[in-house]
Amino acid sequence: MPKSLVSAEQLEALVAPVCKAEGVELVDVRHQVEHDGAVLRILIELPDQESLPKGVGVSLENCTRVSRAVSQLLDADETVIPGHYRLEVSSPGVERPLVKPIDFERYAGREAQVATKAAIDNRKTFTGTLAGLRDGQVLLRDTKGDEFVLPFDEIAKAHLVFRF
Repeated sequence: MPKSLVSAEQLEALVAPVCKAEGVELVDVRHQVEHDGAVLRILIELPDQESLPKGVGVSLENCTRVSRAVSQLLDADETVIPGHYRLEVSSPGVERPLVKPIDFERYAGREAQVATKAAIDNRKTFTGTLAGLRDGQVLLRDTKGDEFVLPFDEIAKAHLVFRF
């Protein structure tokens, strides 16, 4: 896993207002070192994306506007992200990452895959239908009907599952 340089919270506080001003919502933002150097990766989506008709989503123009605005902001204060980095702005795609607690509520009823930091019921990977969030716990029901209660703080990675 790539090493994170600047905390997601710091970046979100900086980038979310820029996204909102450009008419999109911030899904996730990460500053990481990868094999070919540092990258600032921003994922955006349209407000209420899940309720929009199929085929309607983030455009190249949306990504370009956010990229330019974030570049200007970071160029004005080079202490925020020191050194060289590559900026990537894109949509989250069909297997959208689930990052914030609200994501697990918003996409209830959809299939998701969740990986936990530590084993729960002797496993670390769960796939099933999201049943929402209750008291800081993600609820997931597998195809057998078994329900898993996964503490949000124990989730290492989660995303929607797209079946072709």
